[in-house]
Amino acid sequence: MHIMGIDIGTTSISLVLVEKESGNLIARETADHQSFLKSDSPEGKIQDPERIYRITREKIEKLNHTYGIPVGIGVTGQMHGMLYVDEGGNAVSPLYTWQDGSGDIPLDNGKSSVQILREAAGAVSAGYGLATHYYLQEKRRIPKNAKKMTTISDYIVMKLCALTEPEIGMDMAASWGCFDLEKKEFRYEGLEEAGVDISYLPRVRKEHFIAGRTAEGIPVMGSIGDNQASFLGSVDDLYDTVLINVGTGSQVTFASKDYVACGGNLELRPCMRDGYIMAGSSLCGGRAYAMLEQFYREVSGRAQEDCYKTMQEQASDFIEKYGVDAAWKVKTAFSGTRNNPSERGEMTGIGIENFHPGAMTAGVIAGIVEELHQYYVEMCELTGRRAGRLVGSGNGLRRNPLMQKLVKEMFELELAFPRYEEEAACGAVRCMHHEMPGQV
Repeated sequence: MHIMGIDIGTTSISLVLVEKESGNLIARETADHQSFLKSDSPEGKIQDPERIYRITREKIEKLNHTYGIPVGIGVTGQMHGMLYVDEGGNAVSPLYTWQDGSGDIPLDNGKSSVQILREAAGAVSAGYGLATHYYLQEKRRIPKNAKKMTTISDYIVMKLCALTEPEIGMDMAASWGCFDLEKKEFRYEGLEEAGVDISYLPRVRKEHFIAGRTAEGIPVMGSIGDNQASFLGSVDDLYDTVLINVGTGSQVTFASKDYVACGGNLELRPCMRDGYIMAGSSLCGGRAYAMLEQFYREVSGRAQEDCYKTMQEQASDFIEKYGVDAAWKVKTAFSGTRNNPSERGEMTGIGIENFHPGAMTAGVIAGIVEELHQYYVEMCELTGRRAGRLVGSGNGLRRNPLMQKLVKEMFELELAFPRYEEEAACGAVRCMHHEMPGQV
């Protein structure tokens, strides 16, 4: 018997089949969904939810045909984003992703939706569902036939189970912002005082749950956040491991059994039945390295040639000769931070002796790692403890030996990688299997 795990990512969809008892990976399928749509503003980052569902459905059918029907389906996906559905459960808007910047656009009163909601109802950032919803509300851009909001992965669950009313888990709800983790509900009073139409908010479930069944009778779990899923799919010792993930963005994650009041760029997120995870997220992260590679392409005039190998060689040679401290000092907040979206990156420490591309590349890699390490230091101060293990995930880290080296040096721990690369999809399986015993 096997369980299917589905991860609806920002750029790709990953599916895995995991043997129920042994945890062995049976099969995997990954596809770039290429669902981004053209927006009418530079701040808009939107995707086509129907295209994402169609590709997901095709991949499910392919695996079912080859390996048989799974005993359950666990689902995870990109957090923070939202879309609207009508009374029949059909999408009536694009998916406004976590990268959407409309929450920082000033409204008629000169304040952005993020500023207004932070004052009235607590932590929220651009790209978070409630900031986007309030912006669309004030601009009268919510579709007339819209009834409820949901996340993209919960929308996939709805479509798989032919549901008409969305429900979302507490971790996904919290990712929209303005959420009270102690009461385990949205800050409804503050939202109403700010003028937010809360009738669009779906029911929030305070535990992991089976949302419904497919036409074949397969139970499908309500979606969990990709940060939580990646953590569950990557670490064995939940409370003694710090997880570093470098992909398009990057994150450092550390678990806590107790409620911890976080602030600034750190967030406390619900995860296990008896605990939380603290997350420090970089909006640029691995993307900073990809931006640098594109920069080198433009400088060389060879736009079609991959520069990553040369970048690695030059940066490694520089560090071997001069040490990482001689590299450029790079602050990689090129897309701002959750707490300060107007913040930008910096490059300093440039002199005649280190005016080399290897020094620049090494500085960018070190900057990515340093930002995550600083978040981790704050987590240790909040909890009064340090991790005994370090696990890395994400292709940005897996494919970058120099970044791995710097991670080990800064965190002063040996770096291990999960058994399988599809950490989030595998984490959705683990959640379904271990958090809901007897359900599958």
